[in-house]
Amino acid sequence: MARSYDPHSIEPKWQEAWDRDGLYAVSEEPGRPSYYVLEMFPYPSGDIHMGHVRNYTIGDVVARQLTMGGHKVLHPMGWDAFGLPAENAAIKSQTHPATWTYGNIEKQTASFKRMGFSYDWNRKVVSSDVDYYRWGQWIFLKFWERGLVERKSSPVNWCPSCKTVLANEQVLGGGDCWRCHSQVEKRELEQWYFKITEYAQELLDSLDQLAGWPERVKTMQANWIGRSEGAEVDFTLCDAEGEPTDRTITVFTTRPDTLFGCTFFLLAPEHPLVHELVHETEYAGPVRAVVDAAARETAVERASGEAEKVGAFTGRYVVNPVNGEKVPIWVSNYVLMEYGTGAVMAVPCGDQRDFEFARKYGLAIPPVVVAEDDTLLGELRDQRERVMDDVPWDVAYDGPGLMVQSGQFTGTPTGKGGEGMRAVTEWLAERGQGRFSVNFRLRDWLISRQRYWGNPIPAIHCAACGLVPVPEDQLPVVLPSDVDVTKGETLADHPEFYETTCPKCGGVARRETDTMDTFTCSSWYYFRYADARNDQAIWDKDKVDYWLPVDQYIGGIEHAILHLLYSRFFTKVFRDMGLCDFGEPFTNLLTQGMVRMDGEVMSKSKGNVVAPEDMIAEYGADTMRAYILFMAPPDKDLEWSFEGIDGMYRWLSRVWRLVAETAEETASGCGVAASGDEAAKTLHREMHRVIGKVTDDVSRFQLNTSIAALMELTNAAYDYRNSVAQGERDLPLIRDVAENLTKLLAPYVPHMAEELWREILGKDGSVHQQEWPAFDASAAAADVVEMAVQINGKVRARISVEADMQEEHVIEVALTAASKWLEDVEVKKVLVVAGKLVSIVVG
Repeated sequence: MARSYDPHSIEPKWQEAWDRDGLYAVSEEPGRPSYYVLEMFPYPSGDIHMGHVRNYTIGDVVARQLTMGGHKVLHPMGWDAFGLPAENAAIKSQTHPATWTYGNIEKQTASFKRMGFSYDWNRKVVSSDVDYYRWGQWIFLKFWERGLVERKSSPVNWCPSCKTVLANEQVLGGGDCWRCHSQVEKRELEQWYFKITEYAQELLDSLDQLAGWPERVKTMQANWIGRSEGAEVDFTLCDAEGEPTDRTITVFTTRPDTLFGCTFFLLAPEHPLVHELVHETEYAGPVRAVVDAAARETAVERASGEAEKVGAFTGRYVVNPVNGEKVPIWVSNYVLMEYGTGAVMAVPCGDQRDFEFARKYGLAIPPVVVAEDDTLLGELRDQRERVMDDVPWDVAYDGPGLMVQSGQFTGTPTGKGGEGMRAVTEWLAERGQGRFSVNFRLRDWLISRQRYWGNPIPAIHCAACGLVPVPEDQLPVVLPSDVDVTKGETLADHPEFYETTCPKCGGVARRETDTMDTFTCSSWYYFRYADARNDQAIWDKDKVDYWLPVDQYIGGIEHAILHLLYSRFFTKVFRDMGLCDFGEPFTNLLTQGMVRMDGEVMSKSKGNVVAPEDMIAEYGADTMRAYILFMAPPDKDLEWSFEGIDGMYRWLSRVWRLVAETAEETASGCGVAASGDEAAKTLHREMHRVIGKVTDDVSRFQLNTSIAALMELTNAAYDYRNSVAQGERDLPLIRDVAENLTKLLAPYVPHMAEELWREILGKDGSVHQQEWPAFDASAAAADVVEMAVQINGKVRARISVEADMQEEHVIEVALTAASKWLEDVEVKKVLVVAGKLVSIVVG
């Protein structure tokens, strides 16, 4: 009598054996195909959750199947360990961030091993380890050498709760901090930046190379990069008396064809000219009120079309270069310093925000572009000079049409990229007052943070020499361990850290006390996995060339802009440094769905969390792995069901009994060598069909349907056992089915498959090192197929025909089978779907 399925004895046994034997350690093997499967490394936040389980199980199945398919597979794991959550958690628990971080890493490592993930633990990286972050400092210095590092003063996003600055990408749509969801403020600070804008055009262009990425992610990145074609236009600044000076203010516009409709000029509250223009004037007070109010709003709030437009007149003017008119300069909250030049030519007839502002403050709204089907065109078609100062519209019109009230350009067809845009820009360029230009929404990446738990920036401030990079031979700049974050201390409160000497002149100097944004750590970790223990160089290029780029990357859609965009930037810089031969880090990207319960995303705050450890304790890791893959396609949200996981356990127990009983039966020799009967042929066909389907489904990440196919093979094997008496069963066939089913199951339920393979079936070597079952298309083809016969969409009969029967003969059989429904009607059309149905259309 075969023993029953007991995951609680099986799973620890094989986890220990795999670890002892180094089963998942991998090295380069030139000439053998390699494949790099990677899930985004986690933050060591504590116990793993169902999102972790789903993400990492998806990757594990792919890695295991590819290994059995003959590939050398790199499948590593590490931790994104620096950052605010660890520091905040340490403060809350009155401990050190390192204690909290490494304790959680130890806990998560045990959980990952308990799940049976096939990681090469020899390649583990932890971003807070000094032998990792020293190379992050080296990267900073190399970026600095290439002109990609800048320190400058500018308005920044400040989170008052986290007490640090945030990159634009880290401010959510409602103006909240991405970490703590506090309202973000604007502050003027001197900060460090990576000049990602130097790669803006390439980051946009090379999105077209990413055929294996979801279109949604590529669209999000393209919109964030935000390339706009237009013109730079120079407006002459007037002095306090209204006389033109030799100074100009440049704007970027995508619609130079609307310049004749510019009736006011806007500056961002942060624009450096604002204070100068109103200093010691009657306009200073109202302008200061606008500036102060804007400082309390985020860029997201100010750019929102729903936000109230607020402004103040500066008392100064600029000259419109196309008509010589003096245009009043206003300051408004909806103009952002980080977009364009921080100055805007306001054309209220063509921009809704300008339209609303003009209506509010009583400014002129002359029409300068009119749609060809607008009745207004008849009145203004030939008007070169302005005869109408207010449009008869309720909203701005930004579509194509004809230019009106636009001097010599009146009557010119126009719209974005149209003839009018080119004509006006060329006219400005001839006079040195404008030029064609391209603008990007993307801004340089603010990477400095005013917190302790991060990678120290390798820079020194010297009164004599200025900013000086730390020499490479003095790396790493070690993060001191005796900073007490529970008292609010940072590196700036630690003289033993910041007091130093200048490496250039030897004089007294101060070490930089800001740390780097944690995203600088996660933007290159996937390279380090290829050569994780190298202490002489960041990596060996030959090893990187063997493994990278990552063939399959798996992670959440929430990283579409931040992590994925930054990683693409780093990779392009590494390529230009000669550190790799490719410009894109991730060939294929899968963004997995959320795990939900009762329609809500699982979260502690909602009280609907199902702890993986609890499910492992009840059902075992294999059941949870198979269940979480079966319930939904990987890229869709999954609705948790306790009934569902219980059903999965019952199926695995059924598979166990099938293989165990087969092993006993074939060992006894009670059966036939090869029956060749119809039942045996049916099972043999089904086995090969399932081998083909599972192989194809895994390659397309249809893991839920692949498990369904394994259930179908299980049912087919039981059907055979039930229909054929013991002693008459085809022993080689049922043994073949048991072995192939075990191998097909191995990526999904690795512990159970290992036990079945070695202990129940008595095979040598690990099941995970066996060859993946080979699909035989001819063996999967049916001799006879059943086809439905439809008449006007309703199934009226079923026929059994030879699989290779010619179509005209299939039609004859179908018409005969359905003859009683065809009396007194005309057959108008017959369509045959091979092997499935015959559709008859009658009238």
